[in-house]
Amino acid sequence: MGARILVVEDEEALTTLLRYNLDAEGYDVETVARGDEADTRLKERIPDLIVLDWMLPGLSGIELCRRLRARPETKQLPIIMLTARGEESERVRGLATGADDYIVKPFSVPELLARVRGLLRRASPERLATVLTYGDIEMDRDKRRVARSGQPIDLGPTEYRLLEFFLEHPGRVFSREQLLDGVWGRDIYIDERTVDVHIGRLRKLLNYGREQDPIRTVRGAGYALDDRFAKAE
Repeated sequence: MGARILVVEDEEALTTLLRYNLDAEGYDVETVARGDEADTRLKERIPDLIVLDWMLPGLSGIELCRRLRARPETKQLPIIMLTARGEESERVRGLATGADDYIVKPFSVPELLARVRGLLRRASPERLATVLTYGDIEMDRDKRRVARSGQPIDLGPTEYRLLEFFLEHPGRVFSREQLLDGVWGRDIYIDERTVDVHIGRLRKLLNYGREQDPIRTVRGAGYALDDRFAKAE
């Protein structure tokens, strides 16, 4: 599952270019053309990185960046500011507002991709890791193999993606809606009860012959990988 990147850019040709190249790198890309629409989207769903144009209709990129840095949930969100403003004073202003990096138009696509990889590596190393581990659970993403205490576990495609999503965000509680969005995608309509079914299947496969359940049910909230599970191993 690739990292989620939100591109906030109002130039249609540039948006198409960015989406094409980021898609080719395996990222899950969303695009928004207005700053105020991006602000609303970010309150609903937080990506792993945002590519943000400085000049936008509705709400400027610099103001959106300022708002994101003021919110606890997006304070650490990696932000690449994309702009035609190349003066040193403007670069300083953009970075001072909270952007992690700054790229001036026109720019080199390979350079942008390299900066995206660099920021993701520093901010979310688990997104790029080949092997994910939690307690006695190990997932090898290159070989698409899962094991617990060294014993192989045969997961179906959906259960694999569900476990991968949990392993990328250990300890974080996700609602059924968030799991549907993150694992199945927002463009596919599936009843929220489907999440319970697949959680049940995943639990059965992970817990076969074992007493400790690594998945925690949070009443009224959703599911999470239990942080006590990792500490107990």
